[in-house]
Amino acid sequence: MTFVIGLTGSIGMGKSATAALFRARGVPVHDADATVHALYRGKAVPLLAAEFPGCVVDGTVDRTLLSPMVLGKPEAMKRLESIIHPLVRDAERDFLDQAKKAAQPLVVLDIPLLFETGGEYRCDAIIVVSTEYPVQRDRVLARPGMTEERFSAILARQIPDHEKRRRAHLVIDTSHGLEDAGDQVDAAIRTFIGRTGHVATQSGQGDS
Repeated sequence: MTFVIGLTGSIGMGKSATAALFRARGVPVHDADATVHALYRGKAVPLLAAEFPGCVVDGTVDRTLLSPMVLGKPEAMKRLESIIHPLVRDAERDFLDQAKKAAQPLVVLDIPLLFETGGEYRCDAIIVVSTEYPVQRDRVLARPGMTEERFSAILARQIPDHEKRRRAHLVIDTSHGLEDAGDQVDAAIRTFIGRTGHVATQSGQGDS
């Protein structure tokens, strides 16, 4: 049996760094964002070029051109998601099939919009990565090309952090650096695999 953890968290919460901590400990991670980047260089290019003319440059979808076409525009965002989400799900299924064939006891699905897209129903447990809002805001606005307007538009698409924490089995707080987050990841692995190597679920660990 392969136990599937869904890892999620709002923008700037430290989810990618937390996923890397799982990966460093030998836990296979499927990165939905990385899959989308690959699709923007491959299978999704002709589909998006047809749906959003002008978003492709030199055979690659340019996110800086695509973003203003969809951010703050619900109908356009739905059209984008109707193209991308099925392709990401295909890649995810391939990842899980390979994990099961390899008898991996534990894997992580790193999905930014896990709750927003109903992804929790494909997972055995959910870990939410979180931090305080001022820390989140500082991290996000430090990114190249990020603006207050874009940050607000991204947050508007995401379920509020307090709701994600409520629905989580475990919450990893990234406010205190990588070493502390690593200790929390170690505890999570022990929780779901257990010291004997058998999967042990413990729900209800998130904030209420």
